[in-house]
Amino acid sequence: MNRFHHIPPYSLDRGEKERLLLPFLVDLTNFHSEHCAAYGNFLKAIGYDSGNISSVADLPFMPVRAFKELELKSIADEQVFKLMTSSGTTGQKTSRIYLDKTNAVLQQKVLLRLLGDFIGVSRKPMLVIDAPRIMGKSGEFGTRRATMVGLSYIARGVTFALHDDLSLDLAAVKEFLLQHGREDFIIFGFTYMVWQYLFQALAAKGERLDFSKGILLTTGGWKKLTDKAVSQKEFKETGQRICRIGKYLDHYGMAEQTGSIYAQCEYGHLHASIYSDVIVRRAEDFAPCGIGETGIIQVLSTLPHSYPGHSLLTEDKGTIIGEDDCPCGRKGKYFKVLGRISRAEIRGCSDTFEKTASVNNK
Repeated sequence: MNRFHHIPPYSLDRGEKERLLLPFLVDLTNFHSEHCAAYGNFLKAIGYDSGNISSVADLPFMPVRAFKELELKSIADEQVFKLMTSSGTTGQKTSRIYLDKTNAVLQQKVLLRLLGDFIGVSRKPMLVIDAPRIMGKSGEFGTRRATMVGLSYIARGVTFALHDDLSLDLAAVKEFLLQHGREDFIIFGFTYMVWQYLFQALAAKGERLDFSKGILLTTGGWKKLTDKAVSQKEFKETGQRICRIGKYLDHYGMAEQTGSIYAQCEYGHLHASIYSDVIVRRAEDFAPCGIGETGIIQVLSTLPHSYPGHSLLTEDKGTIIGEDDCPCGRKGKYFKVLGRISRAEIRGCSDTFEKTASVNNK
């Protein structure tokens, strides 16, 4: 991180960022190839040659679901400090992400730095739309707990809004507002939980509360709301009507690249920082898409040092809206996520991975 630390996270234009990221990511690819046998086999299977890499778009990418199928780590067992798992529905496999202490600390530092660009660097009281029990298990971190732990470093005290059975603790919420409702504060929750356990719960009780000094920081869960026919517009209008919330900060990210979030600016654009990049690829040949063209999202990050998660092909579709010219003034690519890709496309992008898995299972 040393070569990045002195640079504001959204200050580099395309050429400057490419010159910084490319050698770093090539070195990271080579490191993981040498220290993670499964990843090394993957690179051999696709014929990777670092001498052929002339741009970030040339870097190899691995399907994100590889973390559900293989043990992918570039550290010795005794160096594992935390094991993070992705969220998943019942019966689904979850990704397993191995962190040493250095990588865990790095993720937290970058996360706080990126959020600080949007909400300021001063620590603020935080109301969490979740239950205290998510903090109770040590060693193995789910996505909700891992995100909560990272965000706790920007908080000046944390209050949980839900009981352990996920019912609304209305008394705790009102006490939080009594103490902090006249100063800037943070409300954090996974999007579907904010909708179901705060907005809907308050509506059912006929309550209207004043969160007007708060900024609602959300992540994940839009698929669950889409399934319920709840749009982002309706979500925000409901938050305004029931809680008087006028400030929102959503972001795109995943357990496999914790810390490298893509935060949403005031114009509704998700932004890549100097620590990360995003490429959208065509499903038929994986060539990079042009501006405005829809394809499969690839995410790159400088943060994963203890596991080979630095270049991943997601199972999401999206489009690059522009680069270096967002009205908010932040440089870098900005984009939109359009939902999950079809199962046929997932199968296509996993062909090479299937070959790699078979090599590792022999």
